[in-house]
Amino acid sequence: MKKQITAISFICIGLLFVLNHCSTKTIELWNGKDFTGWEFILENDSLDVSEVWSVRDGVIYCKGIPNGYMRTESEYSNYTLYLDWRWPENESNSGVLLHMQAPDQVWPICIECQLRAGRAGDFVLMGSGTITVDGETYNNTRQFLSIGKIEESTENPIGEWNSYRIICQDNKITCYVNDILQNAGTEASLSEGRIGLQSEGGQIEFRNIRLEPLN
Repeated sequence: MKKQITAISFICIGLLFVLNHCSTKTIELWNGKDFTGWEFILENDSLDVSEVWSVRDGVIYCKGIPNGYMRTESEYSNYTLYLDWRWPENESNSGVLLHMQAPDQVWPICIECQLRAGRAGDFVLMGSGTITVDGETYNNTRQFLSIGKIEESTENPIGEWNSYRIICQDNKITCYVNDILQNAGTEASLSEGRIGLQSEGGQIEFRNIRLEPLN
């Protein structure tokens, strides 16, 4: 009888583990084929979007000129965001825009996780907003306010893929570059909104853009 109870206990523990693991549903923000679920904003709105953003060999290619961004149609909060990026030819500038607010403009109110070469992991308050990093509260009263990353650059060379893992939970934002913690902020003034990728000066490629909701 004791052996039966022990066996049942292990089965129950296993089921709880499986149920807990399955409760985290991954949302593929980019389907790997086209731009379903995304909107585009360009500084020069007379251009065709396809001249700036396209899909090549299963990755998103961004020309980087003119300035602008692609963003999700839906708003999100409390999630872990994963994505890969690389510079196909030369180092340049871009960023991941979090908690984007209306109206669409270049640039919108949001909190950016920087992708500028050598600066991935910086926070940038765009338009307005506040965030506390390492005990210091930053209040943006200009167009941009940059808050430096923790470590030296952990980015890979040109042509190699890099990974971003960005955790947004309530008013906290934590970002990892190639699995190295690079920034952590609390008491952010924004906690939900759309997610965007910048076109800002040069060629960049993206892939594996997905989101895991936090329960």
